[in-house]
Amino acid sequence: MIQETFPMTVGGDEVLNERMLLTKVESGLAMRGADAVRFLVVHCSATRCDCPYTPEQMLRDHKARGFRTVGYHFYIRRNGSLTQHRRLLEVGAHARGFNRCSIGICYEGGLDHWGNPADTRTPQQKQRLRELLQTLHRIFPDAMAVGHRDLPGVKKDCPCFDVQGW
Repeated sequence: MIQETFPMTVGGDEVLNERMLLTKVESGLAMRGADAVRFLVVHCSATRCDCPYTPEQMLRDHKARGFRTVGYHFYIRRNGSLTQHRRLLEVGAHARGFNRCSIGICYEGGLDHWGNPADTRTPQQKQRLRELLQTLHRIFPDAMAVGHRDLPGVKKDCPCFDVQGW
């Protein structure tokens, strides 16, 4: 079971707050190998579908939360363009408790015009996500594609669609 309250013990050390936890998560930069990747975790940026959210904005926001860089491995913009922010076997910072065994993929959006959770993926994003998941599945054949919300202990709608049903 994932502990969600502070202080918590991680690797035998007491962690007093989220910033300290993120520092600990980020300190081990590489996964032990391709067989360590068990999940391809899909996220949304939790931004409104009518407001652009650039990789530069994401970097600023993630650094403000204590990350070294963007926590996701990949980011898919509304126009279908793809950016990579972490090397494939670099430990991410996108799914607490699962960063050492997953690849994080985020798409721009996830909130409708009113700010409610919704599947706001454009046809271009859907196509790029499908291609990316197929490529990653060839590299990591045992990894399962899941939504962030499908992981134990997650209490949010992210990525605002059913990844496994899609």
